[in-house]
Amino acid sequence: MFKTLALAVTLGMTALPVFAEHITAGELTISDPWVRATTSVARSSGGFLTVHNHGTVDDRLLSASADFAMVQVHETVQVDGVNRMQEQTDGIVIPAGESMTLAPGGYHLMLMGLEHGLEMGSVQDITLHFEHAGDVTVVFEAEMRRPTDQADGEDMSDHDMSGHGSDADGHGDH
Repeated sequence: MFKTLALAVTLGMTALPVFAEHITAGELTISDPWVRATTSVARSSGGFLTVHNHGTVDDRLLSASADFAMVQVHETVQVDGVNRMQEQTDGIVIPAGESMTLAPGGYHLMLMGLEHGLEMGSVQDITLHFEHAGDVTVVFEAEMRRPTDQADGEDMSDHDMSGHGSDADGHGDH
């Protein structure tokens, strides 16, 4: 009996963290948070998630922050046939009763000045700052999703990553 209890306690102390499928903050539900895995020398990446507003009042993702990078809320827009990223200094509205997906090719979190690459499977905390729901710290797992795995199915290969860093072979890592 004592050995079983000791084994259970030991396993409990060494268990990997469990990630919640959905995080609730006020009237918001946050799901599917992930960051793009990078090479060890990459200095930028992107963060993606879905936010559903169950409330009757719009909320706004004002900004985001992390200990491992500078984080900005961006939107990808097409200018002269080239996709460019624009910082959303006023944040983005999460309409009442609707969902907003931050995904490659649209709204996203831009992670710049990475202290280290984001190794596949590693996890990073990013704090989202909402107008009404307040601050919510979310665990993002580093993944490398294929274009068909993206919410919008868009390939990011033609995006202008100037000013956002690049990996060792000169390609953007977002």
